[in-house]
Amino acid sequence: MSVSSSSPMKSALVVIAMGTALSSAASATEGYFQHGYGARHKALGGAGVADGRDSTSISLNPAGLVHSGNEFTAAVSAFSPRREFEGGSAPGFTPSGVVESDSNWFAIPNLAASYRLDGNPYFDVIGFSVYGSGGMNTDYPSVAGGAFSPGPGIFGFGSLGVDLQQALFSVALAKTIAPGVSIGVAPIIARQQIKLKGLDAFAGASSDPGAVSNRGYDVSWGGGVRAGLEWAVAPGIRFGVAGNSPIWTQEFNKYRGLFAEQGSFDIPASIQAGIAVDLTPNLTLLADYRHIWFGSVASVANPSTNPALLGTDEGRGFGWDDVDVVKFGVEWRSSPALTLRAGYAYATNPISSRDVQFNILAPAVVQHHITAGFEYKIDSAWSVELAGLYAPEETVSGAELVGFGNPAHTIDISMYQFEATFGVKYRFGGEEAPLK
Repeated sequence: MSVSSSSPMKSALVVIAMGTALSSAASATEGYFQHGYGARHKALGGAGVADGRDSTSISLNPAGLVHSGNEFTAAVSAFSPRREFEGGSAPGFTPSGVVESDSNWFAIPNLAASYRLDGNPYFDVIGFSVYGSGGMNTDYPSVAGGAFSPGPGIFGFGSLGVDLQQALFSVALAKTIAPGVSIGVAPIIARQQIKLKGLDAFAGASSDPGAVSNRGYDVSWGGGVRAGLEWAVAPGIRFGVAGNSPIWTQEFNKYRGLFAEQGSFDIPASIQAGIAVDLTPNLTLLADYRHIWFGSVASVANPSTNPALLGTDEGRGFGWDDVDVVKFGVEWRSSPALTLRAGYAYATNPISSRDVQFNILAPAVVQHHITAGFEYKIDSAWSVELAGLYAPEETVSGAELVGFGNPAHTIDISMYQFEATFGVKYRFGGEEAPLK
């Protein structure tokens, strides 16, 4: 691939084409969002809103782009969420025993480019990015059904699963507005697609029984905006804050009888704030806080105990709460060629025991995220990056719902995760980025 300093638009087209080709499903780690974007932020546990250093800042805090040079970055994660359902011994609608979800490996891309605008009075840097935001995926086999089931499968209608994919496309602009203070904005175009199967048992509780399950993929598009600020409050100390608006999307019309508000499935707003402290010129500590408003999206947040028909404004949902996350990272630039990274994040669990039966479909219950990685600079143009994640197993226990099974039949949903990310960075000349 050849990218010249005179062709930022060519970089943007490459990013968009590659991101579209690579986008794939996942069960992400903070609700259904990723814990970080790109190899650097993933290795730092998703921290770094106050410490932008490369073009992947677009997906976290576009204000950090002012510290990025002319470069192109590409990363792909091999993500493995291990999902499991276990039913109790009492007879129920769902089966007893352990059932593991199939489809355990996914590829998640992050691609970004930045280009410095020499002498431009309005913006210092322009950037382009495509990244997999998150998603949900389960694929349970058609096992023997429960005692009260109409047939094989966890919900009595064969194999059960969901495949939700989200990809975000951004153009970002960043400007230093005062010494040590930068701002950035990144309008977002979002593409979602979803497919569900094995949910026919709930058609009788729907406002549109023909639009509940097994309709193939449905696609929706939408838009929103991400913006942020980075401020050097003192030498070696920086504060950052960034967030995205709700990303308003088209309804999933094929599944208007399942999701509340006739198939509405907007991407919720989120905000992240943090601090970066340089203990030495080569050692930086990071601490961030993130809040995700899952409770603002009715199809995700409505309790599964709601009596209203599926697909209506107050129809049953997954009962998710908002998620709060604390993140810590450390980056040691041990030599001009080698940078070492590590991180940890803790996320609150969005799922309560009340809603376990519906969340067999989406058991996003992991909370602890342990990460590490490095960047190695091969020469003045090329670097390679690696990052790893381990999220230990978490379990939420509950019981079948009245009207959808036997409340004496217990349900445990569990998940743990692995991830490995490989990235490359190519710097293509021009004005160097300002130092921290």
